[in-house]
Amino acid sequence: MMNNSGPAVAVSGLQVIRGKRRVIPGLDLEIPAGQVVGLLGPSGSGKSTLIRCIVGVQIIEAGTVTVLGHPGGSPVLRDEVGYVTQSPSVYADLTVRDNVAYFGRAVGLRGQALRDAVDRTLAEVDLVSHADQLVQDLSGGQESRVSLAAALVGRPTLLVLDEPTVGLDPVLRRDLWDLFRHLAEQGHSLIVSSHVMDEAARCDRLVLLREGQVLADVTPDELLARTGAADADAAFLALIDAETARAGASSPSSDRSAS
Repeated sequence: MMNNSGPAVAVSGLQVIRGKRRVIPGLDLEIPAGQVVGLLGPSGSGKSTLIRCIVGVQIIEAGTVTVLGHPGGSPVLRDEVGYVTQSPSVYADLTVRDNVAYFGRAVGLRGQALRDAVDRTLAEVDLVSHADQLVQDLSGGQESRVSLAAALVGRPTLLVLDEPTVGLDPVLRRDLWDLFRHLAEQGHSLIVSSHVMDEAARCDRLVLLREGQVLADVTPDELLARTGAADADAAFLALIDAETARAGASSPSSDRSAS
C-alpha cells in the first residue's frame, strides 16, 4: 500500500463539462484516508462524473484532482486504485476464476500469492460456487460481483465503487458492507456511491451531491443532528428543500417582489 499521510483524494476548483452542460461547476472536496466515504445523491447529481475524475478517465475543464498524493490518472496509481463501474467490466467469455486471476496478474500477483488472492476474493463476494462458470452464463447481480472481485483481488489502497450494491439481494448487500468496513479497518480507503440513502448509516463520512455541488460533507450523526431528521433519506430531502428555499430567496425575481 502507498504511504500517504494526507487525504485519499483532494479536489480543488473542479469543473467538468459534458456535452453543453457544466455538470460540475466548481467543486472543492477532501476525502479522508482509511474511511468508508459515501458519495450520495439522486441520479444526475454528478456522482459518476466525480468518480471518473478521481480515477482519471474524465476530461476536466478546470481544477485539480489529487489521489494518494498524485494527479488523478497518473500511471503510478494503476496498481493502487481499484474501480468498479456501474456496468460490469469483465470478460464474458472467461470463467469467473479466470477473470479474477487475470486482473490479479495485471497488478503483479503471481504463483501461490495469486491463487490465494483469487480464492479469498471469490469467497468474499460469494462466488466460490460459480468460480468455473463463464461470466456470460451468470445473472446480472452475479456479473456485478465478478467486477467487484476483479477490483478487490489486488487489495488496492483506494477502492472506488460506483453503486456496487444495485440489484443485489439484502443479505449480500449486508455482507459487502461488512467487507467494506473490514477493508477500511485494515487501512484501505473506500469511496462508495449510492442513491440508496439507507446505506448512509454504514459509512464513516457522507458527501451529499446535488447538481454537481456538495450539499453536505458530514458524518451520519452530524447529518441527522443538522437537519433534525429521523433518517438519511429525510435528511437529504430536508437539505434539498433548504437549498431550494435559499436559491429562491436570493433570485432577482424574489428581490423584485420583496421591493
